Amino acid sequence: MKQISIIDGQNLILGRMASIVAKRLLLGEDIAIVNSEKVVVSGKKKSIIEKHKNRLKIRTRTNPRRGPFHPRTPDKFVRRTIRGMLPWKTNRGEAVYKRLRCYLGIPDEFKDHDLETIPEADISRLRSRFVYVSEICKEIGWNPIGGDFE
Repeated sequence: MKQISIIDGQNLILGRMASIVAKRLLLGEDIAIVNSEKVVVSGKKKSIIEKHKNRLKIRTRTNPRRGPFHPRTPDKFVRRTIRGMLPWKTNRGEAVYKRLRCYLGIPDEFKDHDLETIPEADISRLRSRFVYVSEICKEIGWNPIGGDFE
């Protein structure tokens, strides 16, 4: 089995983490991100949530069922952010994107493994306000059923 890097997303800045993960994926690593609901987005809570609520209004006028589709769960939200930093429309980018896994909390299969962190994306670098991805997702329609995702 291939070696997989397990990154703990708790208190990591989303954009910085996503760019570093995208680069590592392009270099050939397999990556799993755990605690994706505890990743943070820098900025004022009200403006960030308003921005994401406005994105939900973007749709196809003729047939809204054709998309675009907007992720509402934190794991898909983080995965989609990383996708934006990959050349996912190419064969190479599609293969790279398939090697990325994002999880809510820490799954049982990763409990015994050492969790890696990204010091360049740590929250201690922030001097401004921030919002957790779980808070954004709750505002745009995610309903956490069970689990400790607060």
